[in-house]
Amino acid sequence: MKTTVASERVQERFSTRGRGAGLGLRVLGIGLLCLLVHAGENPTQNNRVGKTIYVSKLGDDSDGSSWAHAFRTIQRALDAVPDERGGHHIIVRPDTYMEANLYPAHKGAAGAFNVLECDHDGRFGCGTSGFAVIDSGDPARGFKSYDWWGPIRAYKKGWSTAHKEETFSAVVWDRWVIRYMYVTGGDGGLFFDLVDKPEPFTIVVEDCVSIGRAFGGGVANFLSRPDEPCVFRRCKLWCLDWWGDAAGAYVRAEHAAMPSHSDVVFEDCTLAGPDNALQAGNPGYAGFTRVKLKGCQLVSLNFSQPQGKPGTGIIHSTIDGKLLQVDLEDCTLMGYKVFGAGTNDVVYTTKGDVKAYVQFQQDVPKGIHRLGHWPVDAFQTIMPSSAPTRAGLLKPDQRWLGDTCEAAPIVWEDRLILMRCVRPASGGTKSDYYITLEDADSGRVLAKFGEGFGLASALVHDGGFYVFASRYESGTWNDVTLFRSTNLHDWQQKQVVAQENEHLFNSSVCSDGRGRFVMAYETDDPKFTPFTVKFAVSSNLVDWAKLPDAIFGPDRYAACPCIRHDGGWYYLLYLEHRTPRWFFETWIARSRDLKSWELSQANPVLAPGLADGVNASDPDLVEFEGRTLVYYSVGDQQTWSKLRRAVYPGPMSEFFRTCFPR
Repeated sequence: MKTTVASERVQERFSTRGRGAGLGLRVLGIGLLCLLVHAGENPTQNNRVGKTIYVSKLGDDSDGSSWAHAFRTIQRALDAVPDERGGHHIIVRPDTYMEANLYPAHKGAAGAFNVLECDHDGRFGCGTSGFAVIDSGDPARGFKSYDWWGPIRAYKKGWSTAHKEETFSAVVWDRWVIRYMYVTGGDGGLFFDLVDKPEPFTIVVEDCVSIGRAFGGGVANFLSRPDEPCVFRRCKLWCLDWWGDAAGAYVRAEHAAMPSHSDVVFEDCTLAGPDNALQAGNPGYAGFTRVKLKGCQLVSLNFSQPQGKPGTGIIHSTIDGKLLQVDLEDCTLMGYKVFGAGTNDVVYTTKGDVKAYVQFQQDVPKGIHRLGHWPVDAFQTIMPSSAPTRAGLLKPDQRWLGDTCEAAPIVWEDRLILMRCVRPASGGTKSDYYITLEDADSGRVLAKFGEGFGLASALVHDGGFYVFASRYESGTWNDVTLFRSTNLHDWQQKQVVAQENEHLFNSSVCSDGRGRFVMAYETDDPKFTPFTVKFAVSSNLVDWAKLPDAIFGPDRYAACPCIRHDGGWYYLLYLEHRTPRWFFETWIARSRDLKSWELSQANPVLAPGLADGVNASDPDLVEFEGRTLVYYSVGDQQTWSKLRRAVYPGPMSEFFRTCFPR
């Protein structure tokens, strides 16, 4: 359907200083826009059900056929798309994926779009909720603002002397739908550049947060399909730079004349940037572009003075205003001025409630209502959306409990006792390392022992208090030694597990309720990925036999074990290093035989909060007065640590069943 144009055109011009001075505006068809009907609908109704592929950091990275066998990276799932017949569905568990330059093996098809989406509310059985964060930054150094680097692969050979790889077009994303992703860390967000060859292209992006140095989102160097426009729906699109081509959304189609249909439709989106919310055009290109914005908020953060560095326009056409037409319906615009262009006038239409809040000396184009008050509700929409989050199983209830790293709660004679391992962050002498027992309520120290030892856990059995600790010597940790007492004053000491071509660190002991005790202990055995958990068994807590076939985490960082037994299962809380990030969480796994382990879909059970550094480690738990108390350490895993406590409002067996509901 062709756009209806009002019989009378009103042309207004005004001058500003700085970039974009002397620009004009052309009002085309004020108040009436008949957009292609299909643009407001969903062009992705699938006529074919293809392959379903799962992505989860908890999967075994085998074939992507289920959550248990899920691929651990999004790129592996994209590589596994089998054909171009479409209808394929990639489901991603909420988590952080440090990935960049993603591309699928195949396009979608007409009437059978492929879908890449996060299981944001758990409806597909991932066991949690939230966004899937795609972070394209450098995991060691931070935000990677570098040309042709971002979450979506597109590349121009010869762009600079450093760009030597072959040119690559994002056309491979044709007829895909992307949902519930939080994208950041690179030069562009969900931005699709077809580079050298304009081709028919359709992408649908829904319910995403997309952040880039240059562009929050958009499409470039493409040809739209009249019945399949590109669509961004309910998205937050953020640009972080004002220099060069930079906008919340950037669009550049390559039509020989202005089309009667929209190239890109933005519905219920927020477009935000330091200079431009929406930008089109680029030197060397002279194609026409048409953009529809419905129910959107467009925010330019530049409200400079005219004699300063004023913004170039909330909506800006870089080369020639006549190459861009924007059709505005029920939108709010905020910024220094509404429109800007290199030459000539931006073409626009309005429909419904279109209003603008600009610098007081700037004119507002005809057909757009001028706001005199700060539009609070519109500005609030620049905040990234919050995806549904599951209620945490464990709730931190005390901010800090001292500078201790390793601590263990124990019930002794109906009192809650806190065992602390006192030690420096590194180095020190033997006397700097020791263990204390204190009343958890009063803080009164009840015992001090184990000079030169730490990384300890404890168990109470038949009136005896058993402590298992590692010896600090020659700059590292060694063996497992037992300290036992019946009165907390007199302690017997014995080495119970000896290291073999390795060093031993944290350990934990539990009873299986049938006369057998199991120890989980942490090792840096060079045969495995450091760190790894090994196991030993005992019938009396004094004499221990190693289980050589029982290993947890031989291919991953698995440290700080805490083991418990309930209902025929062994449960292991441990520290997971979220490589390649320097970030650490506590996860939980279970096993019936100490050999085959299942990770909980509720992981992580503990993660660092805003004031907790990058670490939630060294968990130990106890059931006391009907609640499950978990003590753990936060910090930076290098120079500082503090002790915290979290609570599950029920018995330990219930906590475990909640972690593993099936």
